[in-house]
Amino acid sequence: MRTKGVTTKKEIAARLEADIRKLEDREHGYIRAGLPRFPALFGRDSCIVSWQLIDYDPDIARRTIEILARLQGKKFDNASEEEPGKIVHEWHPNPAEYKALAWPLPYYGSVDATPLFVYLCGLYYEKAVDTEWLAAYWPHIVSALEWCEKYGDLDGDTLLEYERKNSTGLTHQGWKDSRLNHLNINPPVELIEVQGYYYAALREASEFALMLKNTKLARRLANRSEKVKENCIKKFWLADENFFASALAESNVADKHVMSNPGHILFTGILDGYDDKIKMTVDRLFQKDMWTPYGIRTHAESNPDFNSMSYHLGSIWPHDNWVIAQGLKKYGYVREYKKVKRALLDAYQAIGEIPELYAVVEEKIEKIPVACSPQAWASGALLNFVLEK
Repeated sequence: MRTKGVTTKKEIAARLEADIRKLEDREHGYIRAGLPRFPALFGRDSCIVSWQLIDYDPDIARRTIEILARLQGKKFDNASEEEPGKIVHEWHPNPAEYKALAWPLPYYGSVDATPLFVYLCGLYYEKAVDTEWLAAYWPHIVSALEWCEKYGDLDGDTLLEYERKNSTGLTHQGWKDSRLNHLNINPPVELIEVQGYYYAALREASEFALMLKNTKLARRLANRSEKVKENCIKKFWLADENFFASALAESNVADKHVMSNPGHILFTGILDGYDDKIKMTVDRLFQKDMWTPYGIRTHAESNPDFNSMSYHLGSIWPHDNWVIAQGLKKYGYVREYKKVKRALLDAYQAIGEIPELYAVVEEKIEKIPVACSPQAWASGALLNFVLEK
């Protein structure tokens, strides 16, 4: 454990910058997910940490997009779950130096890396304003969107879902991924946050198409985004709970556990025009069974399967809180945004580092032994907060 009691933002920033550089793959340029257990490229993690650090070092995003595009799926392979246009979930340049896995590398068992890749391309272009770069990567963006429509939407309702192709692969393929059915949801599964990511990706790509003077495609992407928005709200909103379901399982049965996942859609714009649902979503995230002095839980204390030490069923993840905070900022929930920011800073002060995840038991923070530290999107989350002007 690091020394506690670091008080200045400058000191914290320096330590977090050291975390990022420690995780950087110097040869390939991406940020490895975490140490000691995940010293590899993870598509989802790399997109999110690139987003967190886009103002700090946009070259991280550029290099990440380059390697994700290079690894983008080209064929059908059930063992690796590769499909044309799909963005990789996990890859290591030297698999023999990594660890034993139940799937081959590169492995593509992720439903959200692909729309997040498109969203990251939008963020990077806003920084670089490089039309030559856009022209070079536009085919990869189009291919990613084609995957979403052709292979990510299994039932044709415009929403993305997952069901593993490899029987030993990941059962759950959103950010709360696992080989186990820890969520007790039977695939195919639609996750609320993935629909938000997809909506944001479609909006970014529609703007790109307009810039490239492809008005027909721009209109088609914009129309699809509106269908995603309409279907997402219609299918996921639980009127009796005044909150969104986090997941729809097979046969579109809604999972009514209260989780942090719906908070992710706030930044995406999919709730624009639904002020009542925005407010109810924010209010629910800050109720006492979700909110703690050190951040928002992944899983409400009121859920029957809650476990504060569990990887996904009650612990607190800094990156999860950071993503939610971006939506709070977007919609002007300044007080709540500052609460999340302060909570992560307090967690750092209490532990002496910002690990992958941690527990809060009776308002006291506790380390979780399996948590990586440093973890890219945890360090990236706090570094973004600390460097914020």
